[in-house]
Amino acid sequence: EIISIIEDGQSFRITVRPPRDLVRYFATKGSVTIDGVSLTVADAHANGDFEVAVIPHTWSVTTIGQLQAGSKVNLEVDMLARYVARMIGVDAPEGQVE
Repeated sequence: EIISIIEDGQSFRITVRPPRDLVRYFATKGSVTIDGVSLTVADAHANGDFEVAVIPHTWSVTTIGQLQAGSKVNLEVDMLARYVARMIGVDAPEGQVE
């Protein structure tokens, strides 16, 4: 869910609240895809929310510019984050970690 959208100069700062089971995948400088648009996480908050910074071109040529606070969005997490979680056992299939 989009929590807020704030103009930041010519760009926009979007705060997103992911589902609790996905929070562990978002880190500052990591990647996230929001409604099919690949973005960099600008800041990951302790409460699980994260922010992305969106440049004017991306804002105007993608569906990101149509979002507003309260919008529900599709999130795709960074594949590297998924691999790391699997390696440390966080996402290992049941019965695979001792």
